[in-house]
This record gives sequence, C-alpha cells and structure tokens, in this order.
Amino acid sequence: MEPIVSPRWLLARLYEPEMVIVDCRFLLTDPEAGRKAYTEDHVPGAIYLHLEEQLSAPVSEHGGRHPLPEVSKLITVLSKVGINRDSIVVAYDDQGGAYASRLWWMLKYLGHERVFVMDEGYSAWKNGKFPVSDHQAVRIPSQYEADVQKKMLVSMEDVQNVVNDGGALLIDSRESRRYEGLEEPIDPKAGHIPGAINKFWKEVLDEQGRWKSTEVLKEHYEGIDPEQEIIIYCGSGVSACPNVLALEKAGYRNVKLYAGSWSDWISYEENPVATGEE
Repeated sequence: MEPIVSPRWLLARLYEPEMVIVDCRFLLTDPEAGRKAYTEDHVPGAIYLHLEEQLSAPVSEHGGRHPLPEVSKLITVLSKVGINRDSIVVAYDDQGGAYASRLWWMLKYLGHERVFVMDEGYSAWKNGKFPVSDHQAVRIPSQYEADVQKKMLVSMEDVQNVVNDGGALLIDSRESRRYEGLEEPIDPKAGHIPGAINKFWKEVLDEQGRWKSTEVLKEHYEGIDPEQEIIIYCGSGVSACPNVLALEKAGYRNVKLYAGSWSDWISYEENPVATGEE
C-alpha cells in the first residue's frame, strides 16, 4: 500500500481499534502554534506529538537543529501514547506534510510497516466538513518493540566519505536560493554540501497541496538511477522526509536520510561548503 492516504480513506477507518492518528502540526516560527491548534480542534481521536519536545533530541553543538532522539527515548514516547507494532498510524499536519513525513520516517526507521501520511493536511479535512473534536484522547500505554533499520540513516562521517569519494547521490531538499547560497534565513552559513543536487521538497506536491501521483513523481526524479544509493538532507532533517517518502512512492528503494542535515554539516568547521548550481 502507498504511504499516502486520503482524508476519505481515514474517515472510513476512523474508529478501527488499531488506528492511531497523530497530529504533527508545527511552526518553526512559533513552536507552540501546533499544540494550540490541536487543542482548538483536530481529527477525532488524534493525539498530538510535538516536533521539538517528543520527536527531536535536545540541540547541542553537533547533530543539527532537530536531532533524532535516541531510539530508547522514541520508544518511550510511542509506548506512552499507546502505539505498538500492530498499530495503523496515520500522521497529518497543515504544513504540506513535512512534519507528518518526519514521523512517518521515524516509524519506518523503527521497522513499523503500517504508517501513513494523510494527504492535503488538516485544513482539507476540516474544509471537507469531516468531523472534528476538541477532546484530547487518552490512550492505554503499550510497549513498543522496535526493529531498527540502520540502513535508512547516515551519519555526518558517511556524508564526508561521499563528498570525498563518491558512491552515492546527495539531494538537498531546501529551496533553490538556500541551496545556491543566495540567502540563508536560519543557519549561520549559506550554500550546500558539495556534489549535492537540488530537489525542493514542495515540488512533490501539486498546486492544490496534494501529493503528486506515482507516475508524476517518477518523471520528477527522472535521470536518478533507482539502483544507486541516495542520501537526502535539508536544513535540520525534517523537510528532507517528504523527498524520502516521495522517492519510495516512486519506487526507489535505497534512500537514506542524513538527519543532522545542513545545520549539522556546517557545525564542523572543516567541512567544505559549495554555492551555485551543480
């Protein structure tokens, strides 16, 4: 089954006992906005997971702006909200799927099979006159059992090796102006990792904010060898995840995430920086 599900698909399964709906709404400019929005209304039965408090580790010198939490910490978070190996997890946000895709990737990394992102986001759900609730669901805790897929993740040292010796394709998911080094609104250095090509993550969505079809995504990634190793990064390991998901949807099976991304790469003074197009 494809990783993207429609609001109508979710509506038909809203009250299935194995269903766990996760509200991932978040704004970088206002870290509490997502939680406030969830408190006002959300998909019935949904729980809320906060990007920086539950789905990231504390920021330190290295690791980027949204470091991955330790597996043990993530297991604790999932267990506390009643997610187990048999759960059908559907994540949504209202920011084009970036934050929902981060949770999708994290669960895939733990070996979870039945995890999906709801197409179009919460606004589409609400505008479709589907039911909403302001009740905060209380779920029975579980004990999540992980089967970590280490091949899905690469380290800064792995990326250094690719820069020096090749062997994989690097894809930068940020906007072209940030990739080219023309502007950098967040991080202290502008540019990209040498050798990386640019595929802005929002290009996997159509003009209505829906995920593009498999056929259109295959055209989008045309010229990229589906057999080669592909490493995706962005600014902090969040908006890279829609590209990971879209590549999987398009049939690519050797796609990895550099979770620390650009903000981790530039925290090492010795790492080279490139500007312009490649």
